[in-house]
Amino acid sequence: MDGVSELRADVAAMSQQMFRVRFPFVSELRRYSWMKLRSDLIAGATLTLVSIPQAIGFSLILNLPPQPVIAAVIIGGFFGALFFSSHHHVFGPTSSISLIVAATIAANAGSSLEPLELAIYLGFLIGLIQCLAGLLNFGEVTKFISRSVVIGYSTGIGILLIASQLHNFLGYDVGSGQTFLVNVWQALVHLAELDVSLWAMGLGLVTLLVFWCVRRFRPTWPEALIGLALLGIAAKLFTVFATGTPFRMVRDEGALQAVIPAFAGFHFGPRKLHLLPDLVGTAVAISILGMLEAASITKSLAAKSGQKIEPNQELIGMGAANLACALFGAVPGSSSFARSAVNYQSGAVSQLSSMLSSVVVLFVLLFATPVFNFIPIAALAAHLIRVGVKMINLHQIRIACRSTRSDAVVFVITLGSCLLLKLDTAIYVGIGVALALFLQKTSTPTLAEYTVNEEGALAELSDPARRVHPQISIIHVEGELYFGAADLFQEQVRRLAENQNIRVFVLRMRNARHLDASTVLALENLHDYLRQTHRHLVISGSNAEVTRVLRDSGLLRHIGEENIFPNESQPMLATRKALKRAKSLLPDPNAEVRLFYDQNSLASGRPPASA
Repeated sequence: MDGVSELRADVAAMSQQMFRVRFPFVSELRRYSWMKLRSDLIAGATLTLVSIPQAIGFSLILNLPPQPVIAAVIIGGFFGALFFSSHHHVFGPTSSISLIVAATIAANAGSSLEPLELAIYLGFLIGLIQCLAGLLNFGEVTKFISRSVVIGYSTGIGILLIASQLHNFLGYDVGSGQTFLVNVWQALVHLAELDVSLWAMGLGLVTLLVFWCVRRFRPTWPEALIGLALLGIAAKLFTVFATGTPFRMVRDEGALQAVIPAFAGFHFGPRKLHLLPDLVGTAVAISILGMLEAASITKSLAAKSGQKIEPNQELIGMGAANLACALFGAVPGSSSFARSAVNYQSGAVSQLSSMLSSVVVLFVLLFATPVFNFIPIAALAAHLIRVGVKMINLHQIRIACRSTRSDAVVFVITLGSCLLLKLDTAIYVGIGVALALFLQKTSTPTLAEYTVNEEGALAELSDPARRVHPQISIIHVEGELYFGAADLFQEQVRRLAENQNIRVFVLRMRNARHLDASTVLALENLHDYLRQTHRHLVISGSNAEVTRVLRDSGLLRHIGEENIFPNESQPMLATRKALKRAKSLLPDPNAEVRLFYDQNSLASGRPPASA
């Protein structure tokens, strides 16, 4: 009854948390001070210096004007902070989301919606899914997703980002929606034929050099803003003294204007429902990716700050931010690794820093827009390539590849799926492979034959020629016995049961866990098989969980209560009773006993379980 009571308590606690919306920022205001405002203002201003260059770069990935991307920084960053429990979590456009949205726009180029309308529609679906998931407490699901999947996916996103900007860095034109292999092949062909722009390559290399110098000599300065601003000023001066420009600039892709985001509403009615089948799968994948990113970011920052994080609040905040972006005509976004880290390192003490950053971004745009319009596209490409390189964490890759073979397989398959398949499909493949390998790992029971030597100690029977032929066999069962292990468990025990000289099988199940219907049916089949040949099955040392499953399923009554010996406090007492019962079922009371133990458990040095 204790287990049932605990289960009811857990369900009640979970139901109380469902459909609960809070505003953690409000509680922060109750103990706010001028010192905290000063810290948040400095962090917000610093965050702005990182946000604007990144937003312009993401507009290049999306092949959209910069305004809706910067609007996502302003609107999404503000509304997300209203719901986030983390003081440092920052919402906005990211490289991973931008790549997936760009691929979705390219795949639906023939639809009745314009590219920006498709992005807004997709953002609205993402917001709905994330809000509903947060209200239903799905934020805790992230703990069941392998870290190797996240590492492989992040690495794949970084490589894709680098490949997607090769044509801008080298200065040649390509069509929209190119795959990874096509991007790499075209870059190699253009390099081999020397069909590249020296102006673009020169500007890109100079940009990387400026980034390196700032990072080397002034590590606390925002190298992205300084580098792109210097290139923008240099390009502006070039246009003053030259009649034409041999390189492309931001204004050529869609001039950046100082426009205050305005409420636009949602204008996609029932007539656009035919697009749902094409977009809902991508929206779910982006929502899962957003959960992974938010969990990874907030947990890593909370470990440093000591703050308690509520995963469901972060999920609700991202959903609210995406809904707000859709209503204000902005592109969808997610949790930003770079900006959240900058927010923490800059000394933010509350969610107000992200809100203040949104205001500062708007203020900067009103007065510094002309400089951004002259940033060379090659310089932005260099910036995005640098972002992609930073997403490839060699330390984490080394851990994923060296820890276990399963982790390495999951990492490689997830990475390969990102490069060769659709990004929304890749995350499903990675999660599926990780779960399949986990189930395989936990569903491979092994049995090894052991005997009692002359000294009375347990020893492995290595020489079949010296094997005795007892009529009672004890099989030590240890580990998970859920549906994944049921068939293998039944197969191995049935193989032992083929020996007709064995008249009674004693299953020692003290360390057996998580029995389910599949295992119960396997035990029932084993019992029926033995009964047909006038043999017997006895269960020894079953713990409370196993005994409950046997009783509730009816198997205890089917086998017979006289053949079930639950675990007792004294070591070996249940086994002694089981052996006494087994001998009573034999015509020869002096039958020898043969022991079977889990070979992996003995090889690892762990003593056999007692019961």
